[in-house]
Amino acid sequence: MLVVQKYGGTSVGTLERINEVAKRVAKTRRNGNDVVVVVSAMSGETNKLIEYAEYFTNNPQQREMDMLLSSGERVTSALLAIALASMGYPAVAMSGRQAGIETDLCHTKARIESIDRTKIEQKIKEGNIVVVAGFQGINRSGEVSTLGRGGSDLSAVAIAGALEADLCEIYTDVDGVYTTDPRIEPKAKKLDKISYDEMLELASLGAKVLQTRSVEMAKKLNVNLVTRSSFNDNEGTLITKEENIMEQPIVSGVALDKNQARVTLRGVSDKPGIAAEIFRKLANENINVDMIIQNVGYDGTTNLGFTVPQNEVEMTKQAMAQIKASELVEYDSEIVKVSIVGVGMKSHSGVACKAFETLAKEGINIEMISTSEIKVSMVVAQKYGELAVRALHSAYDLDA
Repeated sequence: MLVVQKYGGTSVGTLERINEVAKRVAKTRRNGNDVVVVVSAMSGETNKLIEYAEYFTNNPQQREMDMLLSSGERVTSALLAIALASMGYPAVAMSGRQAGIETDLCHTKARIESIDRTKIEQKIKEGNIVVVAGFQGINRSGEVSTLGRGGSDLSAVAIAGALEADLCEIYTDVDGVYTTDPRIEPKAKKLDKISYDEMLELASLGAKVLQTRSVEMAKKLNVNLVTRSSFNDNEGTLITKEENIMEQPIVSGVALDKNQARVTLRGVSDKPGIAAEIFRKLANENINVDMIIQNVGYDGTTNLGFTVPQNEVEMTKQAMAQIKASELVEYDSEIVKVSIVGVGMKSHSGVACKAFETLAKEGINIEMISTSEIKVSMVVAQKYGELAVRALHSAYDLDA
């Protein structure tokens, strides 16, 4: 078997932890597998490098930031290769460039365009464990590029896809995907398997186990993805194709997103093109609009509401100030979004109704609703967010 393993910053946060990771990698090798390891920078290292740059300016050049930040992962990869060699396991460290990861021309948030697997395959044939610095690549101009948030996960999935690996394991400080955040609901259960689509929804709705970009790529490349802890030997959660899961639960998980704010425009002129003007301006500012509700027009006007991330409220205010679509714009940051996710919703009726009844019994008013084939999201007052999660978790028997 060919196994790709990725270790996050917490897993390689100290020299002692790098040594423990080396032992885990060596065990995988002893079991007869070829191994490619992708590593993040040591925990805290990236923030330290950013602070170094900001000592000189609050707006450093993006090209130079890529040069700077990519060094953290290269340090980790070299240290892990040294640790493995000291245990008697031949290992070679590679930068993103050496591993053949080619990206577009965007700095600090590049996208992977292709992977030349020649060098990695050659090193594997020579009997090496290959340790790749995650989060980085090389663009067609020969410049170092970094992949943005969750970039090391993305590196691992892309390499697994390029090498047609049998398995891609993402090691973090949690031991899998849970039915909800165990810190909110202690009865939350770890899922054995979950589909790509469900994981994509949960990741986009606030679950922080995996970034959406890495799950999207795993689905595209048909990579069997396992997320598990580097601090124990517990079985993780397999993220795979829907048809690989025999029994589909109606609801697989409940997610809570606290990074939400609602914008309400009152008295908007009810005529063609107004919504396009508003959302075009927001799109031009790269503001991520989520849920949208427009009321039925009356007397030539209507009310329009939408949600944005809390950390983009000030940008939204600036954008709205440039549009004279409404006399009154209201902003509410005291809200959260609670969502239920499950591919079983496709074949079961009454799922949304049960969610609404459950919140009603708890005296929780639903302010906005958004649905898809496998998701129901509801905006509620911030103070009721965790209560809503626990109530929904119990209503769908996720703690059974």
